[in-house]
Order: sequence, then C-alpha cells, then structure tokens
Amino acid sequence: MEGRNLKLDAMWRVALWRQFGAAIDTLGNALAACPDELWAESLWLVKPDDPGVWPEDRSGSGGATPQDLRSIQVFSAFWYLAYHVLFFLDLYLSGGFEQFEEGFAAPAPFTADDQAPGVLPGRVYTRAELQDYLAHNREKCKATIEELTDESARRLCKRARGEIPFAELLLVNMRHVQLHGEQLQMFLGQRAGSASGWVEKAKDSPDYA
Repeated sequence: MEGRNLKLDAMWRVALWRQFGAAIDTLGNALAACPDELWAESLWLVKPDDPGVWPEDRSGSGGATPQDLRSIQVFSAFWYLAYHVLFFLDLYLSGGFEQFEEGFAAPAPFTADDQAPGVLPGRVYTRAELQDYLAHNREKCKATIEELTDESARRLCKRARGEIPFAELLLVNMRHVQLHGEQLQMFLGQRAGSASGWVEKAKDSPDYA
C-alpha cells in the first residue's frame, strides 16, 4: 500500500507524455494552419436532435437555445470544435465532471457556460485566444503526467457514464484530443490543402532513460 504514493515508473510517464503531447501538437498545428476564411466554417451539418444541441431540460436551462438550423451550425465550426476539445482537455486534466460541481473555472475569457448543452457561444473566439488556451493546457498536461503517482492514477473520476480511474481518464482525454485534431486536419486538407503530417511524438519529447 505504501508504494501507491510513489511516482509511476519513469518509462510510462515518458511514453504517455510523448503521445499525449503529440495529440496536443496535432491540434496546435491545425489551429496555426487554418486560413481566416475557414475559421468559422462548419465541418458537418448539425441537426437539432444531435447530442448536446438541446439541453435535457429545455424549460429551465437558463441559457440561450438554438432557434434555427443556421444558428446551430456553430457547434461544428472549426473554431468551436477546437475550443470544445481544449475545454474538455482542461476539465479532464482537473479530474472530470465532478469539477463542475466544485466550481471548475477555465482561464479567462472562457467559461463553463459555453459548454452547457444547447447554449450558443456568446462570440467567436480568436486564433490567439485558443492558442493561448492550448499552451496553458499543454503545460498543465505535461505537469500532470510528470507528477502522476500510483495513488493519483487509481483515483476514481466521474464521467457521464460512470466512474473510471484517473489513469483511464487520461487515455480517454488523449483519444478525444487526437480524434478532433485529426478531424480538423482532414478538413484543412480537403478545403485548403494545408493539413500537416503525422505527429509522431511531442515536440519536446524526453528520451527514455
């Protein structure tokens, strides 16, 4: 039991950061490569019955709700998809959905209200704002992995579909970042011919001891 407070083996922490950092860098490359004219373009057609478009309780959500097909297309806009990924990267690194209950706060100018079901964002976030958020999350992710212990890896975290250990939540988080980062890259390849190549490892990857 005493060993559970020790840091995980250095090899596993190095491997996890090399791949998690690569996923974040894939997203960062997409943010840098997106032409201004595609920043607010949608990647797919959003439908009113898609998950997250309407709040579960439409009568008392407290936020704006989509009124027409045109307004809800923001939920698949390039900038919004990147923001969605960054917000949940931040939230999951903090421990999952229970953080909402404990008053999770994203760094300004971002707010948790932006990601509530059925709430349209108040404005379009700029490239510089999202790049700053990515840099913030990248350092947070690297520090989280570096300080990961056996005890913290085993800690149960709340998700929409139940609880999982923080170690698995990190992997879910990495897959989420990679999924949407590659979607954005494919969109850029199709529309602008500017998709970057495969990112094999984080740009500041440490060597194995």
